[in-house]
Amino acid sequence: MTTLAFAVLLVVSIFGYVWNRQAATSIRNRGERLHSLTGFHGFYSVLLIAVPVFVFILLWIALRGWVIDGMVVRGLPDGTFDGMDSGAAALVLSEIKSVASGRVFGTPSDAVIAAADRLNNLRSAASLYLVLATAVLSVALLWIARRSVSAEFRARQGVEGIVLGLMIFCSVVAVFTTIGIVASLMFETYKFLSIVPLADFLFGTNWEPQIPIRADQIAAEGAFGWLPVMLGTIVITVIAMFVAVPVGLMSAIYLNEFAPRSVRAVAKPVLEVLAGVPTVVYGFFAILTVAPAIRSFGEGLGLPIAPNTALAAGGVMGIMLIPFISSFADDALSAVPRSLRDGALALGATRAETMLNVLFPAAIPGIVGGVLLAVSRAVGETMIVVMAAGLIAKMTINPLDSVTTVTVQIVTLLIGDTAFDNPKTLAAFALGMMLFIVTLIINIFALRIVRKYREIYD
Repeated sequence: MTTLAFAVLLVVSIFGYVWNRQAATSIRNRGERLHSLTGFHGFYSVLLIAVPVFVFILLWIALRGWVIDGMVVRGLPDGTFDGMDSGAAALVLSEIKSVASGRVFGTPSDAVIAAADRLNNLRSAASLYLVLATAVLSVALLWIARRSVSAEFRARQGVEGIVLGLMIFCSVVAVFTTIGIVASLMFETYKFLSIVPLADFLFGTNWEPQIPIRADQIAAEGAFGWLPVMLGTIVITVIAMFVAVPVGLMSAIYLNEFAPRSVRAVAKPVLEVLAGVPTVVYGFFAILTVAPAIRSFGEGLGLPIAPNTALAAGGVMGIMLIPFISSFADDALSAVPRSLRDGALALGATRAETMLNVLFPAAIPGIVGGVLLAVSRAVGETMIVVMAAGLIAKMTINPLDSVTTVTVQIVTLLIGDTAFDNPKTLAAFALGMMLFIVTLIINIFALRIVRKYREIYD
């Protein structure tokens, strides 16, 4: 039924566009001068119908389950939830939903069966009412939009006003979403730091967050020094950038200045295909191909190499970042004014000299910005490190050893039974807060570099 409601909205919106445009065209054919083009009258009808009705459908879908659950619970016999805590009450509601969907386990009580039938009836009625309400509201807005068509009506300003309102709304949602993320991280981090001292977290050299969660569980006391985790993140990021930056820049320079058009037309799309490969595929490549190759090579040289190494994870991560850096560098080189290139060539410089002495220095702001954004991408990568680098935090910079990263530890800490009242789980939010601060500093640094050097070449 939800699909039917969206279909009704689509049909009425299309009809409104055609109807309003025809009405505006007939006014123009009578010799009157329209303030706005006929297309704006049609788009005004579409926006006036689609935006409010679409929001109405989303609100209906969001609130439907909560309202129906409340009605079903209120319809249960008195005393059903006597002596039950919130968890047991949730289990009763879950059983009702299971019976309503046809998944019956054991022998449900008569009250549960009756509640399941009531739940199905309420769901069917809600779906029907949604379609009817969508149709009525769409037709009402269609009539309002049609009555607005006149020679003096400023349809273009109406369309621009609605679109501007949508853009402002999306911007506000993005801003408040960011504020909500930061606030949640800060709140949970504060709870963590109220249990673990700040100095132990920032300057501790041991990361062993295994602590007893239940009274009957045997575990270590736990150590929450984040330096080994951050050091592993830095080691893998440096290896990744050591691979990605030279290859990405060289490929961008070749494709932008030296490659024939036929080669560029094929090589650039093929290179950018790497950006669309899922990171889990890179993880498989790292653990099944790169890591065994490194171990075999190390055994031939007599070097002790761990099964999971920072070198394997960082190298494959660097391959993943090559198209990212190459695309940024190519765009930066293409944005250099043509006059600089032509002037250098006119003075007798070769193409290589023009690239090294003119184009590359002028494109440094965009290139550096892309590299620093790639660094923030490498810092936040998870899947490749989970599969190829390991889970043990160590204070080491040896690329042939097993290390871990901040993102891996966040995933590890939140797997399984989680209770958000112990330092083991809250440590994930503290790590997330530190990772957010680090990536924010990197991005601010990138923006400052771009703004500082761009003024020189504008």
